[in-house]
Amino acid sequence: MSDALIAVTLLLVAACATAAVAQRDPARQALVLSVQGVMLAVLFTVLQAPDVGLSQLAVGSALTPLLIMLCVRKTRRRGRREEDAK
Repeated sequence: MSDALIAVTLLLVAACATAAVAQRDPARQALVLSVQGVMLAVLFTVLQAPDVGLSQLAVGSALTPLLIMLCVRKTRRRGRREEDAK
């Protein structure tokens, strides 16, 4: 592949990682992490590793953010119940 395409994809991955770190809300971090997973899948495809790209697409952009969102939801719910009990 073209070196320019690889460089652009690497810059997009770095920008997504920086955006994920800059977010304060865990729910937003999970959404940005999902976008970063897609960018990594594109990078792996550009680097001619489509099998790794498909795995990254399934795990990095779907499963991991979903689990993070479920944990955030459960934690927030538990915190509200404890505040209401006081």
